[in-house]
Order: sequence, then C-alpha cells, then structure tokens
Amino acid sequence: MERGKLKIKKGDEVVVVAGRERFAKKKGKVLKIFPEKNTVIVEGVNFVKKHRRQTRQDRQGGIINVEAPINISNIMLVCPKCGKPSRVGRIRLEGGSSARVCRSCNEIIDK
Repeated sequence: MERGKLKIKKGDEVVVVAGRERFAKKKGKVLKIFPEKNTVIVEGVNFVKKHRRQTRQDRQGGIINVEAPINISNIMLVCPKCGKPSRVGRIRLEGGSSARVCRSCNEIIDK
C-alpha cells in the first residue's frame, strides 16, 4: 500500500479486533507505522519479551517487555466523534484535497 493511501495514521486511537488481544478489547495509540510491511505498533498492545544484554555499566540488562508490530488489518480506528470502532473512508473536499471520514457517523476525522 502506498504511503498516502493508508487509512491509519500515527497518533490515531485504535482498537484490536483480531488476534490474541481482541478478547480484552485493548485500545491504544498508534506509535509507529511500517507501510511496506502493513504493520503498526500500538501503545500497550502485543507485548513480547526481549532479552537484552548489559553492554555498559550504565545500561541494565535482563528481560524487558516491548511492543511488537501488529498487522494493520487486525485493528480498527476509534472515531473521535462517535467513539465507536469504525471503518474509514475517503472523500474529496473542495480544492482537490481528500480527507478521511468515519463510515458510522459520516464525520470527517482529519482536522
């Protein structure tokens, strides 16, 4: 998918709808997007254990929890207006620009 065609952006509030995190209805903010792999990193979702070596005296080693990427098809955007998870569409505005729109309440998501 091209960079301009993504329906999820950094900073969006999303909810997990598929995978092992869906039963807890976990919500979080998108921290990073990898468009070439179709994955995103969501705050507080999909933790994995990472073993880190102590490289210097000041860097602590051990087992740490980090957020792993989750596929973009497994999340849905939470509409800031209606507060429900919804699909995202695009509309053309005057002047030739486009904006994302909530499919539930038909409100424009982008500012």
